[in-house]
Amino acid sequence: MPLYSYHCAKCDKDFELLVQSGDTPLCPTCGGNKLDRLMSRVAAPGTSRDLARAARAQAGSEGHLSNFSRSERRR
Repeated sequence: MPLYSYHCAKCDKDFELLVQSGDTPLCPTCGGNKLDRLMSRVAAPGTSRDLARAARAQAGSEGHLSNFSRSERRR
């Protein structure tokens, strides 16, 4: 089942749903059926660990240490 992103015109919410072919999706917030399918985002290359390491390095270089544990802050 593919994962699709939608925007509900009735309640102005964005959400993702797993949709089988032939199914008519409904908004999980309001139950509306006037949905616009959004362009799917592409996952960045690399593993989750690599992405987390890069994000932490950037945050650290900018002085944001809130996402580091106490032992990592001392380094």
